[in-house]
Amino acid sequence: MVGPQRPQFVLFGSSIVQISYSNGGWGAILSDIYARKADVLLRGYYGWNSRRAIQVLDQVFPKDATVQPTLVIVYFGGNDSMGPHSSGLGPHVPLPEYIDNMRKIATHLKSLSENIRIIFLSCPPVDEARIRENTSAYFSELVRTNELCRQYSEACIELCKEMNLKVVDLWTALQKREDWLTACFTDGIHLAEEGSKIVVEEIVKVLKEAEWTPSLHWKSMATEFPEDSPYDLVLADGKTTINPSDWTYHRQIQWD
Repeated sequence: MVGPQRPQFVLFGSSIVQISYSNGGWGAILSDIYARKADVLLRGYYGWNSRRAIQVLDQVFPKDATVQPTLVIVYFGGNDSMGPHSSGLGPHVPLPEYIDNMRKIATHLKSLSENIRIIFLSCPPVDEARIRENTSAYFSELVRTNELCRQYSEACIELCKEMNLKVVDLWTALQKREDWLTACFTDGIHLAEEGSKIVVEEIVKVLKEAEWTPSLHWKSMATEFPEDSPYDLVLADGKTTINPSDWTYHRQIQWD
């Protein structure tokens, strides 16, 4: 553990989470936004579904941990919503079980701390045509349709309403952009930089509007090592230095 101790934001989910640190992904963008505010930790991996999440909940989020996360952002649903394979293998999870699993995840996370905050991300749409074009002969047929994605997205949103959880409706958010099919994906499933920007915008909006005490919106959180220093860059007057601790000029997007 390195110090000073900071709030921990955990990204928990499947490949949409793992890849969020690549190619201008939303996890990398959040890490930049919160670079001097919080530690953003990745606990999401290729192929995971809500069943796998239930299996590892106690390992990823042990109840006896000395430090508990301040915020957990959860994404499962894309793999769960894939059509079932005839062998019984594969990532498909029937919708009623998916709902139950997501409820168990939320219940476990809530039990970690009375101050923990949770955001669920619902299942985004996919580019069905590109999935068919890109499917490798190495795999059995991949059944991913927008109708299934919609069902699992709506189920996630309804569960969040029931449990009073914050949720980002990715199904709707991505499709607000007219060119979402061509701009938002790398392969028809995983998010390209433009798709990730939408995810970040929606997450930051939730964090800004949430009536949480303390606020987890980046502008409201304390900046680490904010004090003036004689070692900072010297101003033109040659007598004083400029404090860079809250500089954001390097960002292509100035997030609200």
